[in-house]
Amino acid sequence: MHLTIAPVLLPLLAATLLLLSRRFLSLEVRRGLNLAAVATQVVIAAMLLVTVDSGEILTYNLGNWPAPYGIVLVADRLAVWMLLITALLACFALLYAIQGTDRGSRHFHTMFQLQLFGLNGAFLTGDLFNLFVFFEILLLASYGLMVHGGGAQRIRAGLHFVVLNLAGSTLFLFAAGTLYGVLGTLNMADLAVKVAQTPPENLGLVRTAGLLLFGVFALKAALIPLHLWLPAAYSATSAPVAAMFAIMTKVGAYCLLRVGTLIFGAEAGALADLYATWLMPLGLLTLLIGSLGALSAYELRRQVAYLMVVSVGLLLSAFALASQDGIAAGLYYLVNTTFATAAFFLLADLIARERGTLTDRLNPGPQMRRAGLLGGLFFISALLVVGLPPLSGFVGKLLVLRAALGDPSWPWVLAVVLASGLFGIIALGRSGSLLFFKVQGNDTTQIKPHERSTLPAIGLIVLCLALLGGSGPVLEFCTATADQLLHPHGYIQAVLQPVSDGASR
Repeated sequence: MHLTIAPVLLPLLAATLLLLSRRFLSLEVRRGLNLAAVATQVVIAAMLLVTVDSGEILTYNLGNWPAPYGIVLVADRLAVWMLLITALLACFALLYAIQGTDRGSRHFHTMFQLQLFGLNGAFLTGDLFNLFVFFEILLLASYGLMVHGGGAQRIRAGLHFVVLNLAGSTLFLFAAGTLYGVLGTLNMADLAVKVAQTPPENLGLVRTAGLLLFGVFALKAALIPLHLWLPAAYSATSAPVAAMFAIMTKVGAYCLLRVGTLIFGAEAGALADLYATWLMPLGLLTLLIGSLGALSAYELRRQVAYLMVVSVGLLLSAFALASQDGIAAGLYYLVNTTFATAAFFLLADLIARERGTLTDRLNPGPQMRRAGLLGGLFFISALLVVGLPPLSGFVGKLLVLRAALGDPSWPWVLAVVLASGLFGIIALGRSGSLLFFKVQGNDTTQIKPHERSTLPAIGLIVLCLALLGGSGPVLEFCTATADQLLHPHGYIQAVLQPVSDGASR
């Protein structure tokens, strides 16, 4: 099915067109082209979701080279789920950016599409080496977006981000080279077969390569202790970029889930459940440390960045349960935390603009022009991020806790999740009080708000409310996705079966 390659081709072609036309097309026209490309990606992702909902796994063999010799793209429930979340997020982040943020660089729209190219490719690829390639595309595009607009703080945070990710890329190459040298393949479906058949004398090398991959993906996901780059980077960059980066940590989580269930899953022989020993304790520790960071934050954007670290901890703790209910709960929670934290980043920027020289510092400040509207959005966003009833954040957290009851580690999961939730309530309660109730002074440097500036944040919150309204069908899809991941035979068969043309089931 040729639609499988469309999420990769479309942003690449759009980025090329935006790059070549920057000299003779106006900014307004390039904005329109970018929006049209993103909207088309939403439609394509929705069409793919309808197709794979039946359990069908779509593959696309580039150049008609059969796996494991050629490049293969694989669209199963998990990959398409991530594509749709990414496209929807990109739509609202871009709607915010075109209100003026994109003026800082003539290459903003090109880099935005390249970012989508890297993200979509990472979700669809069925090959470890091509996953590395898409990671590098992500790194280049995200660095350009991160320093968009300039400034010493952004340059410093961007430099740290690049250095750490280059170190991760080096480890990725070591891991991929080791696996290829020992097993003779980097196709993930083929690796799943060969890892299970690894002779005893090669187990040490394959285990080492697998743990190196774990480290790389943990860095991308901002798992403790590899999280220190995230608060500085996300709080320093522009609001729409930070909102778009809400999906970046989910790339690492996706890779941990994909590799952990497909290559080192329950049927990997002596290397079965290789990641399970590490993922639960590190996930819970990430929850706790992220909550303490949110409590100690002195700026709203930095606080939201730490709350993103908290969400990573809960998400990976759910995946670490390695059960159908646990993975399904994590996939449901992933949607809420992505949209809610993105909305919070946009909201933090709106608040900073209206507070003049105080920006988003958590100090008493002047009365904001739209205090009622922003305060209401702050309250709803806080409920979504912390996971208080009756919104989708509470449903996601409740599903994770219920799934944990069947695991031996359930006392630790309940204790840490509830404690981190309490810390989050305290942190955001203090921030809301300082920003909206402790009013003092009068700052004449407030920036006059754009009439439609709140619409992207409202749109993301509406998506979270829609998630709550459609919890039944969404959870059914997430449960079916978890079942597909825990039984990877269908994936392996779809990828490795002989093909007669470039596209196959």
